[in-house]
Amino acid sequence: MSETSAHAALMNSTYRHQRRIYDLTRKYYLFGRDHLIRELAPPPGGAVLEVACGTGRNLAKIARRYPDARLFGLDISSEMLESAAATLNRQARLAEADATAFDGAALFEEAAFPCIFISYGVSMIPDWRAALDCAAAHLAPGGALHVVDFGDQGAWPGWFGRGLRSWLARFHVTPRPDLGAEMANLVERYGGSVEEVQVFGRYAVYVVFRRAG
Repeated sequence: MSETSAHAALMNSTYRHQRRIYDLTRKYYLFGRDHLIRELAPPPGGAVLEVACGTGRNLAKIARRYPDARLFGLDISSEMLESAAATLNRQARLAEADATAFDGAALFEEAAFPCIFISYGVSMIPDWRAALDCAAAHLAPGGALHVVDFGDQGAWPGWFGRGLRSWLARFHVTPRPDLGAEMANLVERYGGSVEEVQVFGRYAVYVVFRRAG
C-alpha cells in the first residue's frame, strides 16, 4: 500500500463514525476558523478552494457569506467527502485527492485560484510542507493562501500544552510549531508576503501567504 493510500485508509478509519458528530464537537476547540472565513474576501465570482475540506462546514459558511464565490473542496477521506456532499448540497464541487499532489485543472478545470485555505488540516497531513507548496503553486497571481491551525500554546501553562498535544495525538493530529516559518519560505519560492496572527494566547495561529501579482 502506498503512503497516500495508507493515509487515506487511516483518515477513513478515524472519521468513519466521528464525522457524524465532528462539527458539533470541534466547535469547542478549533478556534480561528470563522476569523479566516471573514478574512478570505474572494473577488466577485472568484474561485475558493478548501484543501482538506472535511465535513464541508467551512464551505457552507463561505457560501452564505460570499454567495457569488465559486466553491471547491478536496479531501483524502471519502468518508469526510460523503458528509461534505450532504452538508453542501451541490453548493461546491468536491473531489477526493491528496493535498500534497493534487491537480486543480484535472479535478475542477481550474488551474489557479485567487483564494485557497486550509483549516486545521496541516496538523493532520504527514507531509504538510508539500501540501503548503502544492496549494501555493495553485494560487493565481496576487492570490492568497490562508491557513489556521494549532499554535504552540506559548501563553498557556506548560501542562495545558502537553495535555492538548497528548489528547490530539489520539486523533492523529500533530501541531506544527514552525508553520509560520514554513509559510515564510513560500515567499522565496513564489514571491509575495506573509502575515501571521496569534489566536487566543497562541492556542492557534492564522497565517496568510499572498503570492506576488
